[in-house]
Amino acid sequence: MTFFDYFQFIFLITFFVIFIGRSILLFVSQKINPFVLGVGKKGIRKFLEYFLLPGLTYWAFEIVNVSLHLNIPILPNLLTAPLFDSIYTGIAGCALMVPGLVLFILSLVNFGSSWRVGVDVKTSGKLVTSGVFCVTRNPIFVFLDLYFIGTFLINASLFFLICLVIIIPAMHFQILEEEKFLESKYQDEYREYKKKVRRYI
Repeated sequence: MTFFDYFQFIFLITFFVIFIGRSILLFVSQKINPFVLGVGKKGIRKFLEYFLLPGLTYWAFEIVNVSLHLNIPILPNLLTAPLFDSIYTGIAGCALMVPGLVLFILSLVNFGSSWRVGVDVKTSGKLVTSGVFCVTRNPIFVFLDLYFIGTFLINASLFFLICLVIIIPAMHFQILEEEKFLESKYQDEYREYKKKVRRYI
């Protein structure tokens, strides 16, 4: 195993520990279910949100498959073979992912009990505008963008490129949906916030 193999495997485990741990803590301490993907949605929007979790799960499996050299041949070689092999793109990928993870952790801290996966119409918390949310309105989405870009730069396969091309527009669509909800719920407070802080960076 190379440095990049260890790095992306440990990074993935760290991400899931933080993500699942925060979810359990929110549920146990405040009886809040943070997973509201697909709730209240219909048609293509509901399908896309329900498809997100199994899609991300398979993406994570491929990271494990590659980093631990399991060589489980689920995908054809065309999709898994590296398009290029450069230590510099690998370093660039790591350099994007590390600050992205810091951004993710700060986001969860600043979110407090308002953190949700999806749009929570029934039990949404207060509008969070402090901390890292003073820099970007969507720090978790920025982290995910950096994570997907970094993973592609490390592995350089067509599979991770396809995932990148699909997930970034999908997350942008999700952001637009969340913005509509936030504006309808918080109205002028959210409009003023939008004027001060950018959608991304």
